[in-house]
Amino acid sequence: MLEDIMQRTFFSNTISDYLIALSILVIGVLAVMVLKHIIIKRLKVWADKTATTLDDFFVRIIDSKMVTVFYFGVVYLSIHTLTLGPAFTKAFDVVIAVLFTIFSARFLVAIINYMIESVWLKKEGDTTRKYSIKGLLPVINVIIWGIAITFLLDNLGFKISTVIAGLGIGGVAVALAAQTVLGDLFSYFAILFDQPFKIGDFIIVGDYLGTIEHVGIKTTRIRSLSGEQVIFSNTDLTNSRVRNYKRMNKRRVVFSLGVTYQTNLQQLKEIPVIISGIIKSIDLTAFDRAHFFSYGDFSLIFEVVYYVLSSDYNKYMDIQQEINLQLKEEFEKRGIEFAYPTQTLFITKE
Repeated sequence: MLEDIMQRTFFSNTISDYLIALSILVIGVLAVMVLKHIIIKRLKVWADKTATTLDDFFVRIIDSKMVTVFYFGVVYLSIHTLTLGPAFTKAFDVVIAVLFTIFSARFLVAIINYMIESVWLKKEGDTTRKYSIKGLLPVINVIIWGIAITFLLDNLGFKISTVIAGLGIGGVAVALAAQTVLGDLFSYFAILFDQPFKIGDFIIVGDYLGTIEHVGIKTTRIRSLSGEQVIFSNTDLTNSRVRNYKRMNKRRVVFSLGVTYQTNLQQLKEIPVIISGIIKSIDLTAFDRAHFFSYGDFSLIFEVVYYVLSSDYNKYMDIQQEINLQLKEEFEKRGIEFAYPTQTLFITKE
């Protein structure tokens, strides 16, 4: 009697077939629940005790994304034990393909984001470079989702080669129309990986100078010394000669000073020694040379060269000011006079 009941057929499946499908569904759901509430919970405790963050990431990704996939897998296995109509089977397979594509893309995006944020960026000590690298994440996400959708359409029976060809022709048209934007995008990648400058650097580009404030996908923004923001396209910067003063380890300084023609020979010999002693007594300086350079129109000219061991412009100006003040003091002690434009008129009386 029971056997006859089990063999009764409804919608092309016997009662025993339905019970088998139900058993697979129940057992599968229970197995996933055990995985979620017991195994994954213990894995979280274990992962919290380890020094690495990789195991924490995989446990978290399994808990947040893969458990849902396991539930769909159980439903898929249970339903596929039954004999279903072709229309229902096709619709069900489409739903499963879409869900599988979505979860696969999300899983891949999560892995790549983790690799960039927790591995690559962790090695970067420069916080400004981290900010620039994060600009890659939206681009990578768009690429992954584009590939995922392409594979989905191919699996659903669309002629993907025709679609790709159409996209290729459309891509060429878009590229021609937006070549400036694409040029700036590629220049952004050049700036990101080659690092000719970074946020906070003081640069000079042509007649413009200022501090880098923002490096974007299309533009780079500079705060000038006068306060306004100057916006460059990335292509302009990569095609220009950029002088990066933040990368300067030391600053070479050349300046001249003139003394009057009434300065005697002994005083002229003392001047390079005085200059050398003053520069060597100041911190963050390296004396190079000081010479009686030439005879000027109204002065005897000395040329001085030294190095400031810092890229800070304000520090350079403080040092130069200190040198000028000490020179003034020493020259006054020795009776040496600085020259200024003068004319001497000689009158002869016949």
